[in-house]
Amino acid sequence: MRRILVTGRGGQLATGLETALPARGFEPVLVGQPEFEFDAPETVAAAFDAAQPDAVVNCAAWTAVDAAEDNEAAAFRANALGPALVAAHCAAHGIPLIQVSTDYVYDGRKGAPYLETDPPNPLGAYGRTKLAGEWAAFAGNPHTLVLRTAWVFSPVGSNFLRTMLRVGAERPELRVVADQHGSPTAAPDLADAITAVLARIRDTGWQDTYRGVFHATGSGYTTWHSFAEAIFGQAGGPHPVVHAITTTDYPTKAVRPADGRMDGSKLRETFGVALPPWEQGLTRVIRALQA
Repeated sequence: MRRILVTGRGGQLATGLETALPARGFEPVLVGQPEFEFDAPETVAAAFDAAQPDAVVNCAAWTAVDAAEDNEAAAFRANALGPALVAAHCAAHGIPLIQVSTDYVYDGRKGAPYLETDPPNPLGAYGRTKLAGEWAAFAGNPHTLVLRTAWVFSPVGSNFLRTMLRVGAERPELRVVADQHGSPTAAPDLADAITAVLARIRDTGWQDTYRGVFHATGSGYTTWHSFAEAIFGQAGGPHPVVHAITTTDYPTKAVRPADGRMDGSKLRETFGVALPPWEQGLTRVIRALQA
């Protein structure tokens, strides 16, 4: 296994994989719009023909959570029909697929960290379409594993960390939700974890235990408010007053899981892979931004 086709070029995770994969002896082949488009299946076929990959990491997705409520059909094409198409090509080539998914497949009402065996119950269009994408990936390719992640942030793209730093430099006070719980996940750390999973598959060959759902988030848990405080504490520079508010104080079109914490034991036990504490991931991303 050497050539890895990575979809979603330019996104947070694909950018991380572009660096992480070569460090473990892989050759990443990144594809994205406009020449790789799920709505144009011939472009997907052309990408597989050109790359001749040994595995695929599908990072391409509709990630605009609130916008998905108004255009679920478009989100479904990207998040469900897209993975179905990729999975079919992976099956035809006899290669593994890593499908990236989300904590939004859960309703956040368990009151404890989710296990992969817990039943999904998405609250909105984004979660529904991502769960459909998981099912499509499994149905289309026997060598599929799904990685559910959460609260992804990185030095590039649109994410909570970059938003906080921008608005924190403009305003003396901010209001951030303090009653939603989860695990911030640095995209470079997630990329390292995916690369380690691929390295294990390369070294052992595909095993039946590799097929399934795995949780992959930064270790430890926090709230959006505490995450914001940590961002300003590590970044230096302007440090606005960050007021803790409730979800009802900041209504959004899409309902978010109140408690999307996920247990990562299965990933560690199966692949020997565990992401570092989210605070370390924050330090890594802040340093990259400041470099």
